[in-house]
Amino acid sequence: MSHVIAVLALDGVVPFDLGTATQVFGAARDADRNRLYDIRVCGTGPVRTTAGFTVVPDHDLSILETADTIVVPGVDAGSTVTDGTLQDDVREALRKAAARKTRIVSICTGASVLAAAGLLDERPAATHWLWGKRIGGLYPQVRWNLDVLFVDDGDILTSAGVGAGADLCLHIVRNDHGAEVANRAARRCVLPPWRDGGQAQFIERPVPHSDGTGTAPTRAWTLDRLAEPVTLEAMAEHARMSVRTYTRRFREETGTSPRQWLLRQRIAHAQVLLESTDLGVETVARRSGLGSATALRQHLQTAIGVAPTAYRRTFRQPANLQV
Repeated sequence: MSHVIAVLALDGVVPFDLGTATQVFGAARDADRNRLYDIRVCGTGPVRTTAGFTVVPDHDLSILETADTIVVPGVDAGSTVTDGTLQDDVREALRKAAARKTRIVSICTGASVLAAAGLLDERPAATHWLWGKRIGGLYPQVRWNLDVLFVDDGDILTSAGVGAGADLCLHIVRNDHGAEVANRAARRCVLPPWRDGGQAQFIERPVPHSDGTGTAPTRAWTLDRLAEPVTLEAMAEHARMSVRTYTRRFREETGTSPRQWLLRQRIAHAQVLLESTDLGVETVARRSGLGSATALRQHLQTAIGVAPTAYRRTFRQPANLQV
């Protein structure tokens, strides 16, 4: 393993965010099941968490000097979240890393740490919508976007709260190693393989009760039929709901519409086929349910900004890649 990820645990660290980074990147494996990232948790000493226990990082801040990627998990309502203060040694280490163009990532309120270090000035960034007003007031020089799951601004990437951190970590794995590796990591973590960073945060949306009438079984049924012309009406019929009820429940459970979700799954499946097979673009388009090579090119260009052939050249994985 050559790519070192340093996860910076500061006082008041959110344990879910800390675990998200180590778990998702730890689940990224190559075809022989070898880990693709060397993950090291660092800090200035034992740090308290928001969950009532203390963690002791294995490394000090010196690991930040050689890390390829630095991840800053969320922190609680103190220091960078409330008054803009940050330890001098942490600020200096982060600034030096940024000057070296080290990739720096934040999860949730971890963005306030980057902002306090001056790394987000005049740059777009995301954070948890609940803390947006407070953090935005402390760091008005940052172009905050509180309506998205994450923001990829090249060498600095920021996410919204909790689950959005997993989306961002999978996005990084996908960009580093391709869709097949990212999908396999998602399966290991029992996570959705892909949610577009531009998707809206789940703001004040009630979680539906699991009463056996949800849309998850129909989503699984649909994923087995991506090459078929599955309609909204067919999905609703499978779920034994009216189209109106199904659409409402689907949006409550996923944050998006059935048609948008289906399109994203088809694009993701096309990416896997482009990476792992020698199928022609027309065949990839048909097998992913996008219809034609022209439609595939249009959707892929809109989704990730590249044409199918360019994507295949960039992210092609060995044909014997295991799942």
